[in-house]
Amino acid sequence: MSKKRTLKKSITFFTVFFLLLLGIACIFYVKDYYHSQSTVKNFLKSDNIVAVTEEKDFISFTNKIKTSENAFIFYQGAKVESTAYAPLLYQLAENGIDCFLVKMPFHLAVLSPNKANTVLKDYEDKYTNWYIGGHSLGGAMAASYASKNISRLKGLILLGAYSTKDLSDTDLFVLSIYGSNDQVLNHEKYENYKKNLPTSFSELVLEGGNHAYYGNYGEQKGDGKADLTREEQQEKTCDAILQFIAP
Repeated sequence: MSKKRTLKKSITFFTVFFLLLLGIACIFYVKDYYHSQSTVKNFLKSDNIVAVTEEKDFISFTNKIKTSENAFIFYQGAKVESTAYAPLLYQLAENGIDCFLVKMPFHLAVLSPNKANTVLKDYEDKYTNWYIGGHSLGGAMAASYASKNISRLKGLILLGAYSTKDLSDTDLFVLSIYGSNDQVLNHEKYENYKKNLPTSFSELVLEGGNHAYYGNYGEQKGDGKADLTREEQQEKTCDAILQFIAP
């Protein structure tokens, strides 16, 4: 066997071996995610006020009593099970903002940043004002979607997140919320990327809040200890969003 053929076989072997290892690493990565706590099941059931409906690509939380002109599409945080945000969105729906919790492939919004289209294709004409937002990486991907769909949206809501896309010259209403004890959010990047938001954007710092307590998925690695309970952080977040959308 020639040296050339031997070298070619060696390169092929190591390429296949590398791709196999990469595939195994990816499998372990996507299977390692934050699971919803058992308490969320209480917010995935309809009652006399909120209708909870599960579709293939999203879960909707709609108010049975109030007809809303406002709807909110939500993108989950990276590697967080989508249902972890059911308590927050249920609370918003209870107060008159219909919500759509999008399910992302492998719990990563970066893999399907345009997933909001699965909601808008059937519901866009039902509501006058559409808002999009998300938590952490989900917020960044929501901002990315907003940058390409300005005419379809009225506003953007960022929870422990920032926009890498320039929205500064748009008419979007933007609300940015983060916790003072959030140690997962890159605060330097957050400050730098403020320039991408319209100058009129609203900001709320939740004193004592951390990164994880917008959802019910336990504690997050590297996060700061919250001085608020999970319920308090979600209640304050809900109040801010309600004031932002329907003052």
